[in-house]
This record gives sequence, structure tokens and C-alpha cells, in this order.
Amino acid sequence: MYCPQCGQQQVSDNLRFCSRCGFPLEGVLQLLGSGGALPFYQPSGPREMSARRKGVRQGAALFLAGAVLVPVLGILNSFTHGPNLLDILVPLAAVIFFLGGLMRMLFAAVFEEGAPRPHQVMTTSYAPFPVTQLNTHAPAALPPAQNNPATGWRPRPNTSEIRQPSSVTENTTRLLDKDDPGNR
Repeated sequence: MYCPQCGQQQVSDNLRFCSRCGFPLEGVLQLLGSGGALPFYQPSGPREMSARRKGVRQGAALFLAGAVLVPVLGILNSFTHGPNLLDILVPLAAVIFFLGGLMRMLFAAVFEEGAPRPHQVMTTSYAPFPVTQLNTHAPAALPPAQNNPATGWRPRPNTSEIRQPSSVTENTTRLLDKDDPGNR
């Protein structure tokens, strides 16, 4: 396959991006696989609300109902004198509505399933060239093996047999050790 942007031949058809310019090749592979038909997502009728979203909405409604109902019950309780049913009902409503709403939202967000993914539907469309021409230049994954042995190859020498280089000062010392009859 060749990159449609830069023309670089790709090593494999499984690459996601062009090795030269970085062009995303997934759409090109889908286009080639479908014979030139463009894929699109078709909505499947009226969409139902997912269980997760439904649970989060129920928890939020419970929480907001508690934000309205608990203060109203508290105000009504302040007008009554002596022990009555509202003394127990106000704290119980606060716990049920606030804590229950938060727990319902948390349960829905963690444990319930989300919305299903839309299904991809292939449709037929106009192909500008015959399908047989789409994938005629399918390269092999690797080039064929070469059977030509390397010429001039020799094994690496054993480095322990190489003579150690002499010291830098050794030559100077030899020159000083020579007897020069003219200096005497």
C-alpha cells in the first residue's frame, strides 16, 4: 500500500500511520477493505438512556428533593411544640435523601453499564476505479533472503596477542642513553 499523502510505500498493511509523513492510514485501510465504500455510523432508531445515566439522574433527583424537602420539614417542625413525629422525620429524611442520593449516583457510576457503542454500517457508494485494482501492489512483509556470502570476511583477531604500544617517554630515554662522543 502507498501513502495517499506522500506516496511512500508501506512495509505492511497493518501500519496505523505512514512511516514518512505520519498520515493516519486506518481510514485508508477501511476504504480499501470495503471496496471504495465509505463507512458511516447509522443511528439505530430512538436512543434509550443507558442504565448508568438513568441511575445518576435518579440519584441527583433524590438529592435535590432532599434539598427542598428537609428544610420544609424543619420549618414545620419549628412551629410545633413538644415531642411529635416531625422530630424523628426530619433527620431521617435528611439521611435518606442526601446519603441515599449520593449512594445511588455512586452505584450507578461504578457498577452499571454505559451506553452501547454505535454500530458501523457499510453502505455501497461509487468506487472511482474497479475493486480489482485497489490492492495489486501488496508488498511482502520482508524482502527475500540473500544467499550471497560476504566476501573478504575474516575472523576477528585475538586482542591478547597484539603487542602493547611502547611508552611515550621510552624513545626520549633511549636518545638520552646514547653515548655522544662529541659531548665528552
